[in-house]
Amino acid sequence: MPQFLLLLHEFPQDMSGVSPEDIQAIIAEYSAWSERLAKAGKFQGGQKLTDEGGRSITTNGGGLSVTDGPYNETKEVIGGYFMIEAADYDEAVALCEDSPHLKFGSRIEVRQVDAM
Repeated sequence: MPQFLLLLHEFPQDMSGVSPEDIQAIIAEYSAWSERLAKAGKFQGGQKLTDEGGRSITTNGGGLSVTDGPYNETKEVIGGYFMIEAADYDEAVALCEDSPHLKFGSRIEVRQVDAM
């Protein structure tokens, strides 16, 4: 069965005003979603990434160019990822419909893994 990478796009937010209880509730929502995917035999793995945008490395005429994150102009980051199994894009998208990530006005990029 094909695998799909779900990239969780987000804008880093100042979490200083969010209570520890609210943070635990958000974590619980993601855990529950992961468990639903696992029980359906669809979950292959996933992790939260740091709010730092990382580094983007490109070549420029024989040398390397390193910039802050792939989305440094917009300050958007990949907040995490999930690897799932689905029959096709339609099923992969349907599995995202109850993701807690979408509640925050964020987006999920769905990409099929090439089974080279």
